[in-house]
Amino acid sequence: MKGWLCLLLCLPLARAGVVQDFNHVQRCKDSLYMGTPPRGYLNRAYKKICQRLQDRPRYVTLYDPRRRMPIYSAYTFKKSDGEKSVDQPWMYEPQLASGLGSSNMEPFSPSSSTRMLLDSQATLEDFADVVQYERGHLNPDQHQADPVDKAATYSLTNVVPQIREFNMGPWAQHEDRIRQRLNNYCRGTAYVVTGTTTAGNMIRRNNNDRVGIPEYMWTAYCCTDFDRNAPYLERYRFPAFGAYGLNDRVNNAVQEVPLKTLEKFLKGRMEVDKNFQIFYNDCIPDEM
Repeated sequence: MKGWLCLLLCLPLARAGVVQDFNHVQRCKDSLYMGTPPRGYLNRAYKKICQRLQDRPRYVTLYDPRRRMPIYSAYTFKKSDGEKSVDQPWMYEPQLASGLGSSNMEPFSPSSSTRMLLDSQATLEDFADVVQYERGHLNPDQHQADPVDKAATYSLTNVVPQIREFNMGPWAQHEDRIRQRLNNYCRGTAYVVTGTTTAGNMIRRNNNDRVGIPEYMWTAYCCTDFDRNAPYLERYRFPAFGAYGLNDRVNNAVQEVPLKTLEKFLKGRMEVDKNFQIFYNDCIPDEM
């Protein structure tokens, strides 16, 4: 009897992918500050994904299957040299297509383009003929160090269409600015949440709406163990700070703002309630 009980209770813990919550290490709890995801999202149709590769949890994504786009990805920053991977295969989330699918992300292949996959998420074909857009990462591989962690960022459930000039200009510059700041001044674990606003146009293919194009990109980090002797212009941006930028060719400078300012900005542009909060207790540790 005990063996059957363990089988029933333990199996869900060992298997992730699309999950009901992130309340266990095997369901990506460690990717979230205090094990708590952003709160206040009103759309119950969003899917919670514990992104796994090689049977290990890598990061969290909240995904909109209707617009086939991530709402946010949450991850722990790893100190890195900022080098970007090359020739990484793009992957998809099998459990968005079928609950019987693998809990690990898998590379696209000719045999993977089933109707269920096409209906549930973006595919490589959706980005094939839209030269004005780049596949913009929410969890960028430059914020990871381990080769497998870097590879895991190449899931289409972790990218959105970004205008080329924005992706390669202000947004890339901000990603590197944060990488250097956290490399230099965060002594403990840095938690990052990067997301999209839900308003925007769609990539169309064969006269069908396929992939949501976010109007704005936003990001925030939380690091409670930081260098108190850092220069003031860096120190006042701890323990948490945020930023947002317009996903467009012009007027697309990334604005760095305090966490509360970012949350106020986003409340008018996303399906969230008045209690919307990116980090538990605003990333304020109990001893502060």
